[in-house]
Amino acid sequence: MRVEPFSVGSYVHAIKRGARGLPIVQNEEDKIRFLRILYYMNDEFLDPYWDLATHNRTPYIRLDSWPKRKPIVRILAYTLMPNHIHLLLKEIRDGGISEFMRKLGQSMSNHHNEKYNQHGSIFQGSYRGRTVESDEYLHYVAAYIMVKNIFELYPRGGLRGATEHFEDAWKWGTEYPFSSLGDYAGVRKSPILEPEILGETFSPHTFKSFCRDVIEGGKWLQVEFE
Repeated sequence: MRVEPFSVGSYVHAIKRGARGLPIVQNEEDKIRFLRILYYMNDEFLDPYWDLATHNRTPYIRLDSWPKRKPIVRILAYTLMPNHIHLLLKEIRDGGISEFMRKLGQSMSNHHNEKYNQHGSIFQGSYRGRTVESDEYLHYVAAYIMVKNIFELYPRGGLRGATEHFEDAWKWGTEYPFSSLGDYAGVRKSPILEPEILGETFSPHTFKSFCRDVIEGGKWLQVEFE
């Protein structure tokens, strides 16, 4: 398990994989909770009863008794897969990404163990991370995280089928709720996300065009590191 060195201001492609090839989410409820984790764990303050206090209430509500939210990372992109998580993060304070990934993994494991009467971490050790060294690489990473991975889940033949039927796969992918693709495609706006440089670079139309080029040209291979 390797994490490349980085500092404040760095962009990092982080991946956290489930142990022994097992799924890290079991049902829709677990997947929705993952989205809530991305929001509530990305804060200097953490109410130990955050899940109970916010459950079945307005999504991403903050209680009046909580202090003002202070994120510890910036989340530019994410995709939840059955057995792993892809994230594009920016380090905004020393140790922020490591702390966020630790909190995310711990919260998911604790919830899984309590709910399903299991023990131990559901993840394969710590996270892996690759530092993004250029704007061009950042763009490819965004397409890899949000499009290549989702297209692997495409019901009409996975990645190959999605490549052959890009328009249909794109529409299907933008409706997949457990990724930030819908935000960049302009179909929703989540408080989890801070598009930052990607939002400044791409419009929904230009992002789709860029992703088509990446997928159909196999250019996502340039950022493959699993």
